[in-house]
Order: sequence, then C-alpha cells, then structure tokens
Amino acid sequence: MENRVPTLKVQNLETTFFLKSGPFRAVKGLSYEIFPGETLGIVGESGCGKSVTSLAVMQLIDNPGKITGGQILLDGQDLLKLPTAQMEDVRGAKIAMIFQEPMTALNPVLTIGQQIDEQVLRHEKVSNDEARKRSIEMLSLVGIPSPEERYGNYPHQLSGGMRQRAMIAMALSCHPKVLIADEPTTALDVTIQAQILELFQTLQKKFNMAVQFITHDLGVISEVSDRVLVMYGGQVCESAPTQELFNNPQHPYTAALMNSRPKLGQRTKRLQTIEGTVPAPHEFPKGCPFANRCPKVTQICWDVPPPVTQVSPQHIVACYHPGVQK
Repeated sequence: MENRVPTLKVQNLETTFFLKSGPFRAVKGLSYEIFPGETLGIVGESGCGKSVTSLAVMQLIDNPGKITGGQILLDGQDLLKLPTAQMEDVRGAKIAMIFQEPMTALNPVLTIGQQIDEQVLRHEKVSNDEARKRSIEMLSLVGIPSPEERYGNYPHQLSGGMRQRAMIAMALSCHPKVLIADEPTTALDVTIQAQILELFQTLQKKFNMAVQFITHDLGVISEVSDRVLVMYGGQVCESAPTQELFNNPQHPYTAALMNSRPKLGQRTKRLQTIEGTVPAPHEFPKGCPFANRCPKVTQICWDVPPPVTQVSPQHIVACYHPGVQK
C-alpha cells in the first residue's frame, strides 16, 4: 500500500463557518488518503463533520461556510487551487457524489434519463443519441429492470431503492476516479440496503474507483470498507484497516461506538449508550473533543489536544490514554 499513489489525498483540511455568533471550525486539520479500488469508511455521530468533509472535497460548501486551510489532491492536483470553471469540469467527471436522500437530490421535473444525459453531455464530447445510449447502459448496469422504460420515468415514479440506483447510475455515468457516498443506504430498508451495498462493491471493482463511504452504521462499514476513519468534533479520533479497528479499538470513542451495537447471539436487556451528547460547535473542550463524555478523561485531556500516535503501520489514534477498550 505504501508504494502506491493515492487517488485522493486530503491534507490538514480545515473548514470554518462564519456565523453572527462568531466563527467556528467544523473540520479541524483532517488528513487521509484513498487508493484506487479502495473504500475508506468515515464514521461518527451526527455533527462530527463527516458530511462537511465530503462537501469540502466536492467544493460544495455553502455560505457562511468556507474552506480555510489544507489541500485536496486528486491525482496530485490541488483542487483548492482550481478556478471555479475548472472545478466544475472535475466535479461529476473525475469525482462524483451520491447523496443520502435521492428524492431531494434528483430534479422532480426532469426524467431520470434527461438528468443522466445532462451529466454525460456536460463532461464528454458525445451526441445526444450516444448520451442516451450511455444512460440506458448505466441504468441497466445498476440493476434497474426495463431501463429503456425507466429512462423516461420521473423520480416520483420510482421506488426509493430504484431512485438510489438511478443516482448511482448518474454518479458513475462518466466513470469517475473517486466516488463519495454520503449515507447512501440510510433511507432504505435492510433488504434493499444489502442489494445497494453489493452493487457498490461490484461497480467499484469494475471501474477501480476510490470510494469515500460515509455512514454512522458500523455494520455497513464492516461490510464495505478496507479502512475506517473515526471522526468526532471535526477531527480524527482513530484510523485503521477495518478488521484491525474492530478487533483492536484504541480510542474510547471508537470502543463506545462498538459497544453500542447489538451483538449476534448475545441477549441483552439494554444496549450500552455513550453518555452525554455531542457539544454545540462552540462548546467543544480546548483539548480532546471527546473529553466531556470520556470515561478515561484526565486534566490534560481538557486542556491540550492529544497528539496523533502510531499504533501499528496503518493504525493511528489521537488519545492520551489509548489501549484496548473493554
């Protein structure tokens, strides 16, 4: 892995929201990389910065939010240095995103086919007929039955699972190098969810894409990810290959997430919960963002941000008291 070149490399990313009450950093010095054909899972509770990170990579953060530091390198090119017009050429062609709720992401007054055609025609020099052919091929590839018929349907005429497949077809229509999936199965029932996850893995192999998969569901992460990045308070708590993270969680927050899951074959009256709540953005402790909820907290945790330490060659943790959490 060390000798390969990452498709996407994020270095010291910082995003700031400039509100009337004052600025606050939603993402603080975040770094990670994703290699061709690899899936990086990003997990954490709501409000920990997962979606803001993805929108920053796509440069889709709305005011009052701004990217205030760092680099986002796609095949070595810093996307943050590109003019708006050039970034529009990259977005959708080289790097694409699938959103959580397709009904709000798809245009209700255009047919599915028109929306995929628009993407293909925007980024590739093809005729209308060739774009239509590509769109129908993509609808077929993502497992939509009768793709020629579905091509002419409007979003409201499709089920939730079919809309999500149509979103995937659109995202992959120009064969991007990086795909960002922001909780793409959250709104689906478990049967459809399993089908969509299997589809993701099949298409990733076919196109050798780097995938950034965001979710709060550790069960999903264990199925789809090669490596996992655990976020809290806009920064990295822990990052490791998936199996290593599940077998050997070092950060109290990672362990708490693991312990709050139901376990197959074990009966329990009550699931464990993480005490307290995620603080408001301006209320995070000066030191470790997890300090106010951590069972192992000491004074230094409140006062000084913990350094990132290496547990093993691909396993890092930001904690003053790392160790296998029971």
